[in-house]
Amino acid sequence: MHARAVAASTTALLGTAALLFPVSPARAAGGGAPLVIAHRGASAYAPENTLAAVDKAAGLGIRWVENDVQRTRDGELVVLHDDNLRRTTDVEEVYPGRAPWKVKDFTAAEIARLDAGSWFGPAYAGARVPTLEQFVNRVERHHQKLLLEIKNPELYPGIERQTLKVLGNEGWLDRSHLAGRLVVQSFSADSVRTVHELKPGVKTGLLGTPPVSDLAVYAGFADQINPSYGSLSTAYVSAVQGFTGPHGRPLEVLTWTVDDAVTAQRVAGYGVDGIITNKPDVVREAVGG
Repeated sequence: MHARAVAASTTALLGTAALLFPVSPARAAGGGAPLVIAHRGASAYAPENTLAAVDKAAGLGIRWVENDVQRTRDGELVVLHDDNLRRTTDVEEVYPGRAPWKVKDFTAAEIARLDAGSWFGPAYAGARVPTLEQFVNRVERHHQKLLLEIKNPELYPGIERQTLKVLGNEGWLDRSHLAGRLVVQSFSADSVRTVHELKPGVKTGLLGTPPVSDLAVYAGFADQINPSYGSLSTAYVSAVQGFTGPHGRPLEVLTWTVDDAVTAQRVAGYGVDGIITNKPDVVREAVGG
């Protein structure tokens, strides 16, 4: 996730919302520490969005893993944050004449040739960009849970239906997974709404910090509002949790990306339901998750 500019409500509006919408019952009743979610896997310790990062999160005992989904030229879903391959692979060396190296301009077979680990460190040389199937199967192997982000849906028409098809084919849309092991999120409200309409049983999240005045609309198709930690306050978290989502439960707040103990403790004090982090061990120790 990028710390992109997202609309936020005014201080006065948040103050009013805090009075109108109390904190969710679970948090108010001392419902425990916030969830700790490994951002792109345990990406401070292994190359992001690779199977090694999933393995590292599992080795740390982290139950939730976040990832990002893009689509190749020939229609394969791959797990990569950026819409181009330059930052986290050796694409410029392998395909020097193919600038600007967009994911959508390469086939799955071409991307499978790339080294997605050496940029991080020599121990990870030869790591590959995983397909979505490979990624969810590794998460399943570790009995973990998945927070899946649909990236840049405007570049990939129909990616919501395709993502759900892959998840279904790999067994991730059965009752046990839908009951608490899967959330699909996006910065695009239209994309989140599409996922909800296609598969109402899937829990969904809207990334960003929408105005409190818009939350009633989003609560019709999103179970979570997931903002950058820098945009948060106790009043905003309370306002979000005061709305009931499409599955009859209070909206949740997962915040990103927090990597130090002091910030983790601060946002936990706001009453957030989860913290997304590159250093899940640090955050877990700080908040007791």
